[in-house]
Amino acid sequence: MQRRRTFAAGHDLMRQGQVDQTAYILIDGWVCSHKLLPDGSRQIVNFQIPGDFLGLRNVLLHASDHNIEPITQIEVSEVLISDLLEVFSRTPRLATAVLWAASRDEAMIVEHLVNLGRRDASQRMAHFLLELGARLSLVGMGGSGGYTCPLTQYLLADALGMSAVHVNRVLRQLREDGLVTFRSGHVTFDDHDRLVELAAFDPAYLDQGGPLMK
Repeated sequence: MQRRRTFAAGHDLMRQGQVDQTAYILIDGWVCSHKLLPDGSRQIVNFQIPGDFLGLRNVLLHASDHNIEPITQIEVSEVLISDLLEVFSRTPRLATAVLWAASRDEAMIVEHLVNLGRRDASQRMAHFLLELGARLSLVGMGGSGGYTCPLTQYLLADALGMSAVHVNRVLRQLREDGLVTFRSGHVTFDDHDRLVELAAFDPAYLDQGGPLMK
């Protein structure tokens, strides 16, 4: 039986260290996963969009290793560990889809590490915006022209290892170069091909043709 719930923006869905056996499938809205440091700063490790699992590791590892916070108001479908085990026993195909989702999440984290460690600021931003566009296109929320995006420059800063001032400067340079415009909650790819070239973006790691949880 589906259990749908809503959560307000800024209200933690899960906290680091929380012991729970509940996961969620995001139906509507945007979420970020982040780690809090002792000094109060945070590193955003990923953003979740509709169709993504939330807290799958929390269910499988019995404790959350990060925080999950809605960026916008969200609607989710609650999934208990007992639900997963029951469905897995009856529908191996669903188990394959969940494994695919977990594997793709890991592949994205690897790319994010490369972003932080080896790409310069412009490449990092370009790669990030292209990745989001590719993911959103899979769920019918974006395409090569662009997409609606609720992320603030402060959220981008926490995800990309920059200051908000640096984020603003990089976005302005990309816009002036005629590559991409991020304005009023919308990303517009002004020259998608050149942006892909700048970022050396290869979407193969996203495995767009794989199983999709709906």
